[in-house]
Amino acid sequence: MYQYNTQLKPYNSFRTEALAKIFCEPTDIKQLRQCLSDHPLETKLILGGGCNLFFTKNFEGLVIKPTMLGIREVSDESDDSEHVFLEVMGSEDWDNLVEYCVDKGYAGLENLSYIPGTVGASPVQNIGAYGAEVKDCIHEVVALNMETLEVVSFSNAECEFAYRDSIFKKQDNYIIISVVFLLNRSYTYTPKYADLNKELEDVSEPTIREVRDAVIRIRQRKLPNEKELPNCGSFFKNPYITEQVAESISKEYPDLPLYPLPNGLIKTSAAFLIDRAGYKGKQIGQIGTYPKQALIIVNYGSTDGNDIVFFMKEIQQAVADKFNINLEPEVRIL
Repeated sequence: MYQYNTQLKPYNSFRTEALAKIFCEPTDIKQLRQCLSDHPLETKLILGGGCNLFFTKNFEGLVIKPTMLGIREVSDESDDSEHVFLEVMGSEDWDNLVEYCVDKGYAGLENLSYIPGTVGASPVQNIGAYGAEVKDCIHEVVALNMETLEVVSFSNAECEFAYRDSIFKKQDNYIIISVVFLLNRSYTYTPKYADLNKELEDVSEPTIREVRDAVIRIRQRKLPNEKELPNCGSFFKNPYITEQVAESISKEYPDLPLYPLPNGLIKTSAAFLIDRAGYKGKQIGQIGTYPKQALIIVNYGSTDGNDIVFFMKEIQQAVADKFNINLEPEVRIL
């Protein structure tokens, strides 16, 4: 059941090398509880698809990579003919789930097509793309408390979702077992995101399938395949700035993307800032930004995560010097 000094390079999409002191792949809750019971004092890391983290050193503890699979329709007290509840096990591949939903005609996740990773990771990061966030479709998250070994259910509100954030980032003592999604049985396209609207401009009433296909086309054009060019997708969060900062930058860069928020702050584009700071397509050693998308750091051959950290800090410093804005990594660094 346990492996020792296991190489973690295959388990992170940046392909950095590190050894796990102990490694296990439980296939059900019983085995998961056993792993935790056998190693109560070890520091623990839960691995999904490894698409939002990389290693800078060996992990001196227990790495758990669950392989719990399954998708099933469930009923709810408020169940009606317009909606469907799907309980999806955490180890299911995210994009396979989106394809499953689109094939069934279940709407809500189609804008999140072609995002790498597992279903269990989706609420942790509150993944989002093309004007949608996964929180908008999550009804419930079922998790195992690693300290008490009890199964706990979190409602949408209890997940404390925010931009690329959730309670599962703040309290790392939970392993997500499954996610219950609330999806619609009917679909009407609602324009949310400029790139997607443009991709569909010749389609009068896009179907859910046409939207998924459009999202995939856009992502394939803009983003590198992590299996061919190691990366973790968007490396930095889009920063929130004040109106005064936005006005100041816009004087020199009138094309600065600005998205006003209800709280009075304005979200802007990290990719734009990185580009204007001179780092789009720049490479130092074997690490660089993707030539087609400045927000993505790519690995051209290094196995040392510290090389990525060095390059990350270069970008952060360049953006801070030019715009007085601090970029925060979206990727987890271990």
